[in-house]
Amino acid sequence: MAESKYGKNLVRKPAYEVSAGKIKGRQYPTMTLMSNDLVPGSNTYLEVGWIWDMPEPNPHILKHSHSKYNEIVLHIGSDHNNPEDLGAEIEFTVGGEPLVFDRTSAIFVPAGVTHGPVIWKKVRRPHIQMAIVLGAGTLAEANPGGHEK
Repeated sequence: MAESKYGKNLVRKPAYEVSAGKIKGRQYPTMTLMSNDLVPGSNTYLEVGWIWDMPEPNPHILKHSHSKYNEIVLHIGSDHNNPEDLGAEIEFTVGGEPLVFDRTSAIFVPAGVTHGPVIWKKVRRPHIQMAIVLGAGTLAEANPGGHEK
C-alpha cells in the first residue's frame, strides 16, 4: 500500500534523546515526538514525559533559557473525570517569579526569558509534562530543561 502524501508527517515511534541521568519517579529519557530528525522541516521540538511519583532529584529541571526560541510547557492531569486536576502541585519559576499551580495548565515562556527551577511540591497522581520549543528543529537548538551543554 502506498504511503499517503502526509504519512511522512506522522511520528509512529518517538525518539528517546532527552536524559539528565536517572530520575526516580518520572520517565527518563523522555519521548521526543516532533523534531526535524523525525519530520524534516517541522521546525518544532516537542518532548513528553510522564511523572508518577515525587521526582528525585527535585528539582532536576534547573534555571535556563532558550535565547532564540519561544517555549510552551504543558502540565496535563490524568483524571478523565476531572481533567483540570493536575494531580500534583508544581512551582515553576519564570523570569525570577515563582508560579505555583495544581491544575492542568500551559505556560508560555518567551525567547530569552530564564525559567526554572521546576520544583514538584506534591504528586498524588500521574501526570504529563510536555515542552514545545517553537522554531527549534533539533535537540541542540531546543535544549529542553537546559540539559545540553
